[in-house]
Amino acid sequence: MLWTQDTRKADVVIRGARVLDPVEGVDAQLDVRIDGGTIAAIGTAVDANGHRVVDGERLLLAPAFVDPHVHLRTPGREDEETIASGTAAAAAGGYCAILAMPNTDPVVDSASVLRSLAETAEEEAHVPVGFLAAISKGSEGAELSEMGELAEYGAVGFSDDGRPVAAAGLMRRALQYSAITGRPLALHCEEATLSRDGQMHEGAVSAELGFAGYPSVAESVMVERDLALAAYEALPLHLLHLSARESVEALSRAQSAGLPVSGEVTPHHLCLTDEAVRTLDPNVKMNPPLRAAQDRLVLIEGLRDGTIAAVATDHAPHARHEKEVPFEAAPFGVTGLETAFASLYTHLVEPGLVKLETLLERMSAGPARIFGLDRPRIAVGAPANLTLLDTAASWRVSEESFRSRSTNSWLLGRTLQGKVLLTIADGRVAFEG
Repeated sequence: MLWTQDTRKADVVIRGARVLDPVEGVDAQLDVRIDGGTIAAIGTAVDANGHRVVDGERLLLAPAFVDPHVHLRTPGREDEETIASGTAAAAAGGYCAILAMPNTDPVVDSASVLRSLAETAEEEAHVPVGFLAAISKGSEGAELSEMGELAEYGAVGFSDDGRPVAAAGLMRRALQYSAITGRPLALHCEEATLSRDGQMHEGAVSAELGFAGYPSVAESVMVERDLALAAYEALPLHLLHLSARESVEALSRAQSAGLPVSGEVTPHHLCLTDEAVRTLDPNVKMNPPLRAAQDRLVLIEGLRDGTIAAVATDHAPHARHEKEVPFEAAPFGVTGLETAFASLYTHLVEPGLVKLETLLERMSAGPARIFGLDRPRIAVGAPANLTLLDTAASWRVSEESFRSRSTNSWLLGRTLQGKVLLTIADGRVAFEG
């Protein structure tokens, strides 16, 4: 596998692929020609115009993916990830854009830190990166950040991800200020007095293993509070990494009442349950934790029916020495950018749990819509944001294949179906394997 950072706009023809864009209503075997990074022609027997031709026969061409929840660890933990390595991993996973969370060191709570990150991304990123800024100063939940100034300097949203906004009064003011800025709040919902020192989902498996439990109500009670505040203010918000049945049900009720609220779910919560913790593999330890089988089924149904509008990896790199410890001593978090599509294709699409069209929409148009980003689409005149996929190919997940600096994947050693062969992001070839 090879990745390169090519600053030139692409001139390429993808010949004879199944072109599938659920939002545009395209599903046919077609040629797509890209001139100078823009989709110039879609049809059969399209003139190559002297461009390089990629054989797409038996392959799938889809809008590239958008990940609204990534941890790039920059600044502060560049040993775990950098903007360069994280965006290279994203390109290899079929992503044309990602949004980075602000819980770095220092926290992204000032214009100077945000400006520095944007400048670094301009020089190093393999795909476009947007940055969320902190809701509160230092993400400590005591005082709001300068949200207006941060929005002026390009923050795409606000989040204290990794920590909840515990004070309801501060949460209400954050909603009010987010409305002024026009940038959404993305909320980590956790009632810390309930989750306490929990290591995994509170249930039969935690009792058998003797691990402290992190009950689902620790998430859902905060989801309910934040949705109630959003309802009172009649303002939008976005719920990060939902894991519990009760949370999805609360979100569904709020949407049915007409609230402009949204939610996301991760590949690992869609594919696994707390039964995976029996392996004692620290790479299945995450916050929120893997939950029971019924929770997983409700998450899948929420993805199918649109209650959950986005798949987000919550890509959370950790150094090897941090994860190579007993389960209870390991930090929360797993990587996911390079395996997201394949894991979901293998565990959801192939078994018939989710339609391919639904998965593609939730990985691309869905997250883009939530954050007001331009939607990747396959249409003449649109910027080329495309991914070429071989859904028949199987591959084994190994450390050597990762472009991320960290390898704390729950999929190590597993065989997946569905492989990214090419990613074009913002009109440039960002990955080719």
